[in-house]
Amino acid sequence: MSSKTKKRAVLPSRPAPPNVNQILEDINTAFPNDPVFFILSQTGQGSAHGAADSEVETKYQQGRRYLELNERLQEVRGRLAQQREELQAAGEQLQQTVSEVKAQAL
Repeated sequence: MSSKTKKRAVLPSRPAPPNVNQILEDINTAFPNDPVFFILSQTGQGSAHGAADSEVETKYQQGRRYLELNERLQEVRGRLAQQREELQAAGEQLQQTVSEVKAQAL
């Protein structure tokens, strides 16, 4: 059976977005371990815990630094691989030249 003869499934229409009251109700009834709100409860956002905010900022900066260093390492890795290939080619060329000199000396 070809794909043209198959009937397409009719999808239901999208639901209306929630209003402000529904959103607030959802936030207020969320469990403390809800993944969306878990980080907020761990860091103390929304409360007077400035130290927790600075800890989150520190971890964020550490994560950014890690990503930057990882990117630099990948770049350096690529350059090292290229230099290694160049050195291997130069070594092979040198060995060939040494062999030629030895053959001429005999």
